[in-house]
Amino acid sequence: MKVILEISEPLLREARKIAARERTTLSALVNHGLRTVIADRKNARPFRLRRASFKGDGLVPELRDAGWHTLRDLAYEGRGG
Repeated sequence: MKVILEISEPLLREARKIAARERTTLSALVNHGLRTVIADRKNARPFRLRRASFKGDGLVPELRDAGWHTLRDLAYEGRGG
């Protein structure tokens, strides 16, 4: 199947050099690259954010209803922020 792709000139130059050095075609090189990327993506586990909360009951009572600006100001207090 024929497909038209836009490839940057520097990338295309490097790909052609590699294809010539390895005595293969640009098409074979692109096919190999795509197979490699697809295999890597299929085998990759989806990202999961680890549970990183600390033991406790959340915010101290006096800050439980505080807004973002108050919490941010307290976080940066004394840090030049």
